[in-house]
Amino acid sequence: MAEHLYLIIAVAVLLVVGVAGLVAGTMRRRRTPGPAEPATTATEPGVGEDAATPRDTPTRTVEDVPLPTDVLEPEAPAVERPEPAQGRLVRLRARLSQSQGTLGRGLLALLSRDRVDDDTWQEIEDTLLMSDLGVGPTQELVARLRDRVRVEGSGAEARAILREELVALVDPSLDRELKISRADGKPGVALVVGVNGVGKTTTVGKIARVLVAEDADVVLGAADTFRAAAADQLQTWGERVGVHTVRGPEGGDPASVAFEAVRSGIEREADAVLVDTAGRLHTKSGLMDELGKVKRVVEKLAPVTEVLLVLDATTGQNGMTQARVFGEVVDVTGIVLTKLDGTAKGGIVVAVQRELGVPVKLVGLGEGADDLAPFDAEGFVDALLGDAGPS
Repeated sequence: MAEHLYLIIAVAVLLVVGVAGLVAGTMRRRRTPGPAEPATTATEPGVGEDAATPRDTPTRTVEDVPLPTDVLEPEAPAVERPEPAQGRLVRLRARLSQSQGTLGRGLLALLSRDRVDDDTWQEIEDTLLMSDLGVGPTQELVARLRDRVRVEGSGAEARAILREELVALVDPSLDRELKISRADGKPGVALVVGVNGVGKTTTVGKIARVLVAEDADVVLGAADTFRAAAADQLQTWGERVGVHTVRGPEGGDPASVAFEAVRSGIEREADAVLVDTAGRLHTKSGLMDELGKVKRVVEKLAPVTEVLLVLDATTGQNGMTQARVFGEVVDVTGIVLTKLDGTAKGGIVVAVQRELGVPVKLVGLGEGADDLAPFDAEGFVDALLGDAGPS
């Protein structure tokens, strides 16, 4: 009886092992493709059993594809070193002498006549008016010249007399220093205002170059969110000299961008923050509201130390109208005159200072990146008289 029981158990074990081996073999055949049957992946539809021409080699994965090194590690743009102020001033005087010298030479020719009569004085007055000097400053200058010529004579003394009176008219006593430096642990903040078309955004970039040349750390705020590509333009200026630019979405809130720019300047311990504002001039009230909001929001973080008005010197009386409007809606602290080497008349410098009661602090000559320089009253007058100064 025992022998039969052992036999039955042995047969049962063999049957179980056999069935298990059969099942395992079937599973392996289902999971392992044959040599002519390539493996399929979920990422390659049409490859496998349903493909018309099955592939014999496996497809490379993303990890197998080498990426170009220049894509992984792009080269940083070269940072420029702007020209120092002294070199700019020499070049500025030379260009002014070429473009504005006609005015000074014409006045000298009239004052150097053997006899300066009423007709001559009328010609002098007309020449000054045509230079965009304005009626008030012209009458004032002519009166002072007549008094001095009557006492000191004309001829050889004419140049010295004219130079002294022109310098006094331009007023060298005005404080033309840019108030954009770090103080009390916060950066100096400048709002740059002006209508579209005067070169305002470009001027912001050029001012940044002036400051960088003096080893200042600068942050730019692209708060002109209404003009297409204004932020791109300003960022390009910043990248050229290694300056950080804060920008927002096109059509966004300008005050928000200005606020973030100042906050970034504080966090970076920058010396100066330059904020480019929108240049729309549809209505005086709208302009006042927008610029006022930008200034209020910025001053929650740091005081605005400069409000610079950019004017195109070639626009003459139209530029004076712009100056008048901006002077009424915002506290302008300084003027930047662009394109003074073109068809502009030199008298605009005096006229705009008289109109706003604030100094011209910077002047632009030409399209070059470093063609913006601090304004110097005596150098300007010498250029008007045809003296290019030292080269």
